[in-house]
Amino acid sequence: MEQQVQTQVVSQMNGFGITAAKGFRAVGVHAGIKKEHLDLGIVVSDVPAAAAGVFTLNRVRAACVQLNESVVQNGILQAIVVNSGNANACTGAKGWEDAQTMQAVTADQLGIPAAHVAVASTGVIGVELPMEQVQTGIKAACREAAVEGFETFAKAITTTDTCLKQYQATVNIEGKQVTIGGAVKGSGMIHPNMATMLGFLTTDAAVGAADLQQLLRDVTNESFNMITVDGDTSTNDMVLVMANGQAGTSLLSPEHPDWPVFAQAFQDVAVYLAKSIARDGEGATKLVEARVHGAKSVEDARKIAKAIIGSNLVKTAVYGADANWGRILCAVGYAGVDIVQESVDIWLGNIPVAKKGMGIPFDEEAAKEYLLGDPVVIKVDLGLGEAAATAYGCDLTYDYVKINASYRS
Repeated sequence: MEQQVQTQVVSQMNGFGITAAKGFRAVGVHAGIKKEHLDLGIVVSDVPAAAAGVFTLNRVRAACVQLNESVVQNGILQAIVVNSGNANACTGAKGWEDAQTMQAVTADQLGIPAAHVAVASTGVIGVELPMEQVQTGIKAACREAAVEGFETFAKAITTTDTCLKQYQATVNIEGKQVTIGGAVKGSGMIHPNMATMLGFLTTDAAVGAADLQQLLRDVTNESFNMITVDGDTSTNDMVLVMANGQAGTSLLSPEHPDWPVFAQAFQDVAVYLAKSIARDGEGATKLVEARVHGAKSVEDARKIAKAIIGSNLVKTAVYGADANWGRILCAVGYAGVDIVQESVDIWLGNIPVAKKGMGIPFDEEAAKEYLLGDPVVIKVDLGLGEAAATAYGCDLTYDYVKINASYRS
């Protein structure tokens, strides 16, 4: 299946990332929420699309999260409007009214039902949106949305991100090219069970809303729910998907012979985007992967991988290129999983550093040299079963404190 996945631009007629799939347009504009820089984006499908979404588990939830949960339940999406610079969270009845206004203005400009528009916001919590600027920005974005607008859209959804996060994959189904593309933002307040991240995926596959929702949930557990930067779960996190069927295939479902090919490509895109968030953690210098094998269950492997990747002691050791394997084993032990210490083996890359729960002689200089590189892969074998999982994170640096000590200024 993986050999059938391609990650180049599908054709000169299509864009990249969020507009790579047929029938999607996007753009980012400067509405005035931020003093400068693009701060409002829109992605539009030429036709109504099947919808799916997953949302933050934080009990404090922004207005857009609550609004989108009802939109996704209807199973149809045709547009997503996103603003950055202001989370519109903890803003009471005014925040709810403003989210609905963003939805209504977008729908009016595009001539589609309001129920087919999702709204996303990211930025500072507890500040009301400047709605006059927002509405003007929405009107401009609706006029300017185009296949070529993928890059400005990706820019408009960022906050403290240092790079754009876009990806796409194409597969051959029924002799036709089917594309999955996406754009995400996120670099801080990132933790499993969604992160401070917004994710948007588009595909020209024909998929029913129920099957799309289940696929998204399954894939999220292997991608967006397996990343962490700082242990904070935000109020606004979400991943939204639109599938508009413009590739011209028959309806895809788990019973379709090519469903595994489509599902693998969908997961490839999600994992790539999730890793791009982890790599761009605030102040980070490198991606860190924790690969756990030999677990009794996938859930056990996931818990341990996330404990390792979320450990501040592990993250600072990676930043300092300190081969302190004891911190890794410590995280394995407090993950809430029944393990046998004497069965645990640990590697830094391909360098074995612990065997059967104890340290072994290893080349300290080689280990330091490895930890100075990017990415850093920590491998753990629990020696108890066949299940495995991988989590993604980053190192913890002085710059993380600098960025978050003055986030509002």
